[in-house]
Amino acid sequence: MELAVLVIVLALLLIAGVPVAFSLLGATLVTFFMMDLPPVAVFQRMAGGMSVFSLMAIPFFVFAGELMHRSGIAGRLVRVAEAAFGRSRGGLGQVNVGASMLFGAVSGSAIASVSAMGSTLMPMMKERGYDADYAVNVTSTSAICGLLIPPSHNMIIYAAAAGVGVSIGELFVGGIVPGLLTGAALMVAAWLVAVRRGYPRGAFPGWMAFLHAFAMAVPGLMTAVIIVGGVLGGVFTAVESSAVAVIYTVLVAALLYRSMGPKAFLDAAVQAVKTTAMVLLIIGSASAFGWMLALLEAPSQLAGLITTITDNPILILLIINLILLVLGTFMDMSPLIVITTPIFLPVVTELGMDPVQFGVVMMLNLGIGLVTPPVGSVLFVGSAIGKVPVEETVKTIWPFYGALFVALMAVTYFPALSMGLVNLMR
Repeated sequence: MELAVLVIVLALLLIAGVPVAFSLLGATLVTFFMMDLPPVAVFQRMAGGMSVFSLMAIPFFVFAGELMHRSGIAGRLVRVAEAAFGRSRGGLGQVNVGASMLFGAVSGSAIASVSAMGSTLMPMMKERGYDADYAVNVTSTSAICGLLIPPSHNMIIYAAAAGVGVSIGELFVGGIVPGLLTGAALMVAAWLVAVRRGYPRGAFPGWMAFLHAFAMAVPGLMTAVIIVGGVLGGVFTAVESSAVAVIYTVLVAALLYRSMGPKAFLDAAVQAVKTTAMVLLIIGSASAFGWMLALLEAPSQLAGLITTITDNPILILLIINLILLVLGTFMDMSPLIVITTPIFLPVVTELGMDPVQFGVVMMLNLGIGLVTPPVGSVLFVGSAIGKVPVEETVKTIWPFYGALFVALMAVTYFPALSMGLVNLMR
């Protein structure tokens, strides 16, 4: 009975348009009162969920991403991608995906990626004859690559939710190949749509132009190298690496590129504070909600339900993916990571899946939810930047959904994609 009340109240609050954090908190409080438990325990669980040391990396990574967005680093990455991919049919679509992959390697944020790439590439694509819905679809879906290619603050949230034994460094490494695979699948989809619509073919600017663009972008790209290399080499922890990323980005943008002034710095700081406050509030509320689920034995009940349906590992993984896909269309990524990790991680580890692989699967799975209505925050941001109604983009986004689903199935059923590099470093 209590579990039904918890779920129903949450659903009603979400349908009513209450923000996710307050919906989770409200449902938890109602259930607490119903069970005659002290409500102060809810806020203690919230504080405990936000007091995990590894979560200190989130504000720094968010700040670094905002600095990169406002300092022109995104524009330099676009020029590299255009020189590399611009010559193919519908070349700007390939450029868009390639630039998002590069930006994901230095920001780790899907929202930052769609904002940076959207403001830079969407006007350019429209000027060269590309349809607005195509520009929005490519930009929004390719932003998911930033969730996989390190660094990714969502992987830090997953590591905290999974508990002791899941290495953030291994998660970073595990996301590299799946991130590249996802980008390649989206490039194929972008090319197929471009051929069908008859978009123009770009021209290769020459090796000298490519090398010049690459050389100008190298200082920005070194952010990812420093972060991942430093963590894997034991030079600093994941939290320390996030602070190093901020310092390095400020030095590159202010001293080397000379593209960031005091106003841009302050704007980045303000936006980073807003984003961090929102993310941590959601994590705290989700922690209290997840604790209530555990108290009501929801994880074991759901695991038992899945195993009663089938004992086939392939089907169990497919069911878990489908559940996550559906949940991802209604809730934001951060709370779902906190809530569902303790539920599904024991099930998949029982099947022999490594926690690192499941973390990568979860990043990609819930990332698809970010570009799927009715929540679809990344898709809504992309549509707003492209000035295209979401309803119009959804009508033509299906080839990109197909590419993402193919990548998800490959990462789910072929462990070597996410574990190959990880096993080499173990």
